[in-house]
Amino acid sequence: MKHDERKLGYTYADLHVGMAFRSPGRTITDADLVGFAGLTGDFSELHTSDVYAQSSQFGRRVAHGMLGLAYAHGLMWARTGELRETAVAFLGIDDWKFAGPIFVGDTIFVNYRIAELRDSKSRPTQAIAIFDVEVVNQDDVVVQRGRKALLVSKVPLAAVSASKAAPAAQEKP
Repeated sequence: MKHDERKLGYTYADLHVGMAFRSPGRTITDADLVGFAGLTGDFSELHTSDVYAQSSQFGRRVAHGMLGLAYAHGLMWARTGELRETAVAFLGIDDWKFAGPIFVGDTIFVNYRIAELRDSKSRPTQAIAIFDVEVVNQDDVVVQRGRKALLVSKVPLAAVSASKAAPAAQEKP
């Protein structure tokens, strides 16, 4: 399947090991760093001070590593909708590496592929999908990488059906 022929809402039957995806891009802004610092309390000067960062090995401010990880997660399943029909819960991260800096002005993308797909041992209507993940910048340089696990449903999700239902008619007062 060509990239521009991307299907939304894959069912479990559509998924297979080796299936690859690429997220839309997201440009990192100064507001992202300031907002993330406020949200997390991480006001490290490498993220918040131009004077400090200019004298660092990076020469300019760097986005928080966790900001990159959080945005990458949002760019994957939540933003694309590709796994809306199957995604149940995010299960965890394994072997995550921060391979390079993300700077203000960089645009990040997420390349991810299904590395494993196995039945859940405790829930017969669910499975576990393990994804190899690379976060890359606009120059296709890997800045973060690792594995993410996602619990997926083998049957249609009631929540998806409910959100597609027409709203109930409201009575007039």
